[in-house]
Amino acid sequence: MKKNFYIFAILTFFVMVSFAAADFFSSMTKVDYVEGSKTLKFTTKLNTDHISNAIKIRPETAGFEAEVKKYVNKTVDVYVNGQPKNLTFTGSQVNGESVWVYFETSGVSDLNSLKIRNAILLETYPKQLNVVNVAYKGQMKTLNFLRGRETGEVNF
Repeated sequence: MKKNFYIFAILTFFVMVSFAAADFFSSMTKVDYVEGSKTLKFTTKLNTDHISNAIKIRPETAGFEAEVKKYVNKTVDVYVNGQPKNLTFTGSQVNGESVWVYFETSGVSDLNSLKIRNAILLETYPKQLNVVNVAYKGQMKTLNFLRGRETGEVNF
């Protein structure tokens, strides 16, 4: 009986340790096509601590939004129908554990292919997973980005 108790205690310990503070590194981006303005709007959700560590500035600091803008411009590229597009940073918002980042590209009259390079946080966190959902005229396509697979493409 005592032996069974010790075996149960050891197994319980290992199960509990397996659930211990394992950091999960991910970002989620939604891309929406706005037909009226011919614009692709990007909304990205990041963990506040993770982006803060990557850009080396705290979110309550005055220059946080400017650093986020530089970081997004450095780590994200967009190609529409094979042509590179400029991204316009439209703002960011800190909401507790999350930072919402907004950017867009205009002049998109039709979307046959969308190629994205998304290296957000991949340099800082090797196990980072970036998920991008693209919504275009009733279709939804998903891209996943990992270290070593920073570029993906969807066709409509």
